[in-house]
Amino acid sequence: MRKIKANDELMTTREAGELLGVAVRTVQLWVESGVLPAWRTAGGHRRISRSAVDKLMTERAAVFHDKSPQSSEESNAALRLLLVEDDADLMQLFSLMVDGWKFPVELITAENGFEGLVKIGQVQPDMVITDLNMPGMDGFQLVRALRKPDANMPKLVVVTAMSPGDIADRGGLPPDVEVFHKPVPFDKIEALASMLRSGDRITH
Repeated sequence: MRKIKANDELMTTREAGELLGVAVRTVQLWVESGVLPAWRTAGGHRRISRSAVDKLMTERAAVFHDKSPQSSEESNAALRLLLVEDDADLMQLFSLMVDGWKFPVELITAENGFEGLVKIGQVQPDMVITDLNMPGMDGFQLVRALRKPDANMPKLVVVTAMSPGDIADRGGLPPDVEVFHKPVPFDKIEALASMLRSGDRITH
């Protein structure tokens, strides 16, 4: 167990969630994926240091940028799509292509897996599109962090330049993760997003 400062307050996941403004399940997800360090008591309960929560609040403020406010009706109708991609040019291309889709999309972006996990907890997207090769927490780590038994997890889509063999060498991906190879097949991604939007997963 790591040592903490004597004056560093320990918090429960519920207390951390209240301070961060997120659900307890979101705190658990961040803990399980390593975004938020935690310890277990002898009784098996998680404890999180106040300094770790403060650090995450600072980092979240730095990486989370709200888009222009939407009306309540627009927010309810739009598919929430999180794009996790470190290539600025490709991110801009995605934005342009999504703007041309035949249904409303609220596009949120992140530059690596860590930012992606923070924003997943913050905005609860319906669909996540992620690259695999990224600095820091990469797409493999992001996908594995999200493959927990939870009906509320978003649809995961990978867009990568890696070959199937290279992906297999890195441990592979779960069978329910859609994998597309670059150049990005925007028509197929639009079709998948449209099917998802017309289904029953979007409840916000």
